[in-house]
Amino acid sequence: QVQLEESGGGLVQAGGSLRLSCTASGRTISTYTMAWFRQAPGKEREFVAGISWSGRTANYADSVKGRFTISRDNAKNAVYLQMDSLKPDDTADYYCAARGPVSVQYDANRYAYWGQGTQVTVSS
Repeated sequence: QVQLEESGGGLVQAGGSLRLSCTASGRTISTYTMAWFRQAPGKEREFVAGISWSGRTANYADSVKGRFTISRDNAKNAVYLQMDSLKPDDTADYYCAARGPVSVQYDANRYAYWGQGTQVTVSS
């Protein structure tokens, strides 16, 4: 079993930055594909970014390309999401997810492990 815990959310003005962290426990995530999803009030959960187990491949939703960067540190059993040039539309609860070593999946149903989420609010 893998337990995931997100941190780093908060309130930020439009144009600002935040760095989300996802720390894993229970077992190493070095062989897991990791991803960030988000869910805004009244909307479905959507893919934000994903990274392969090796860190060599990263995929992004079109809405965040060029502004967000996903990274991982397998030695620390952690994954990060650097969010720059934030917009009010980025306001949501952000979730970390993990699954076995396959290519990055865009469908939330394909991830077996989830954190509790961290709230990000971007004011205009």
